Amino acid sequence: MFDYVLAALSPINLLFALFGVAAGTIIGSIPGLTATMAVAVLVPITFGLPPESALILLGAIYTGAIYGGAYAAILLNTPGTPSAIATTFDGYPMAQRGDGDLAVSVACLSSVVGGLVGALALLLLAPPLARAALAFGPVEYFWLAIFGLSLIAALSTGDFLKGMIGAGFGILLAMIGVSETSAEVRFTFGSQTLLGGIEVVSALIGLYCVPVLIDLVARPDRHLQEAGSTRGFRLPEAFATLVREKFNVLRSSVIGTLVGALPGAGGSIAGLVAYSEARRVGKGSPSYGHGNPGGIVATESANNATVGGGFIPTLVLGIPGTPPDAVILGALLVQGVRTGPALFSGGSDIVYTFIFGLFLATILMLPVGLLIGRFAYGAIVKAPKSALVPVVAFMTVIGTFAIRNSMSDVAIMVVLGVVGWLAKRFGFAVSPIVLGLILGRIAEQGFVQSWTIGAAIGDLPGQFFGRPLSMVIIALTCLSFVYPFLPRLRALKGPGGVPVAKPERVPAPLIAGDLIAVGLMAAIALTAVVLSTSLNPDAAVFPRTIALGMLVLCALAVAQTLITGQVRLELTDGSWGRRIGVPLAMALFVMLAPRLGFGLAGCVMGLLLIGVSEYESRTAKGWLILSASVVAAILVFTLSFREFLAVPLPTGIAF
Repeated sequence: MFDYVLAALSPINLLFALFGVAAGTIIGSIPGLTATMAVAVLVPITFGLPPESALILLGAIYTGAIYGGAYAAILLNTPGTPSAIATTFDGYPMAQRGDGDLAVSVACLSSVVGGLVGALALLLLAPPLARAALAFGPVEYFWLAIFGLSLIAALSTGDFLKGMIGAGFGILLAMIGVSETSAEVRFTFGSQTLLGGIEVVSALIGLYCVPVLIDLVARPDRHLQEAGSTRGFRLPEAFATLVREKFNVLRSSVIGTLVGALPGAGGSIAGLVAYSEARRVGKGSPSYGHGNPGGIVATESANNATVGGGFIPTLVLGIPGTPPDAVILGALLVQGVRTGPALFSGGSDIVYTFIFGLFLATILMLPVGLLIGRFAYGAIVKAPKSALVPVVAFMTVIGTFAIRNSMSDVAIMVVLGVVGWLAKRFGFAVSPIVLGLILGRIAEQGFVQSWTIGAAIGDLPGQFFGRPLSMVIIALTCLSFVYPFLPRLRALKGPGGVPVAKPERVPAPLIAGDLIAVGLMAAIALTAVVLSTSLNPDAAVFPRTIALGMLVLCALAVAQTLITGQVRLELTDGSWGRRIGVPLAMALFVMLAPRLGFGLAGCVMGLLLIGVSEYESRTAKGWLILSASVVAAILVFTLSFREFLAVPLPTGIAF
């Protein structure tokens, strides 16, 4: 075994691990560039390498990219990768109050611990965990998706009904396009743009990032509070946080390893499940969702543990645990390496050298991640808002385009950004919508397959409720749904059992606005029910069930508003003209990019957004420097994506 450690520590493997972690972290930090893309873009480098070195490089890229998504999640409220969704819940509030440097350090330390736990499981428990993963059938995947949706109870910002309605809306968004269960086209309204469905990562960027940009330009305040320049990495505080959250980080790392070992589950589910459990048992101030470091610890340790966990079915069974694992598996097949149980005996030199190389890459993530994170934090905090907004807006559109090389995805991203901003104003939290969008396809596939099996054997209840593993997941789901309401039930009575006085009814216009918003959601659900009548049963059963459930929830929400006279609307101040300017500038980019070229259209959008977001008086020289800096950043991104990442950006008349 010591020989494998020495092989992993050879200078060439050490260099590959360092390069892979750095490259993966940088790519993963850009919104839209997922870990899958990071691995896929750099996989040609490995074709001339020995198999163990190729695996170490790809594993390091994967590890770095998963962690890199935390930067944008913390500093821009945009998950750089889907696995960093729950990092936004507490990371961005920490950055807003000036603790972004601490949040980045906590994320790095948590990622290292989670990655080490996942690699240790790969080393010691790979065969038994792979066999356990095979025990998951369609019905278990369905209940696992429902378990992920149970996080809505904790993320609904005080309005559980609206959270459930938002999740239903997200699930219906996931149903758009070609059905995976029957290959039937649905809910596209004849549009070719919607035929490919709603791409999850581009939807995440729209729902999370665009509303932040819209709100940033509305007021002259700073985007983030600037921390003192002498605080550095704040490692002592970060270590103290991890010690305080020791049970959280261990529990979340185990969750990440187990979820990663399930083929197709991935880091997004692991992060959400770990966050749900951390919030369920967590205490302290501030509360989860308002800047508690425990939320970052849970998410980042879980999603990085999926790296080692995902390699378990990939190497032992030849079944990719996560999408990046599928790319890595393909690279191994090109080199003639056949995965499977025999790999651990016949190819032990390859697999064990790789596992120790994964340990090495995870440890290297600490210095690399801290250095890159410190640079990213300083650049984003110190940059003027009028430079940050156009550059981030361009990052969102180029990252969205790069996923499927589609301008349609960019247009959908902008539209969903406006939808997300409006939904938040009317009390519909974005997170439940995103949960529904991510878990919708997984839930539908498991539901329809289980329904078909249950109907074939004549035992639908037994299929859904008769398997021991399913019952365990159902019990955990019920607990996750109910637990967040216990404090609210206790709060219904004041000290000494005296009932708390009911709040006064809000003004009628606010009630009317709330009813209109719920009515629009009901109209969407009703439309889905009507359109489902023309679909075949396999394609219609799940969206129709969700839509009918949404109608019931909308009726309950209307009754709640009329009876209590209370609504949760987010009143806004600031400039409406500037707010509208952000999506208009991005929509103009979508129209101009095919004609002018991606880079030139981006420069036009950037210059418009400078005007929208600038509040200070500048000299002519100041305007020239600001404009030139933004244009230069946009052109650098354009050339980097076109030349180094080989993304076929539209050229138009220019570049």
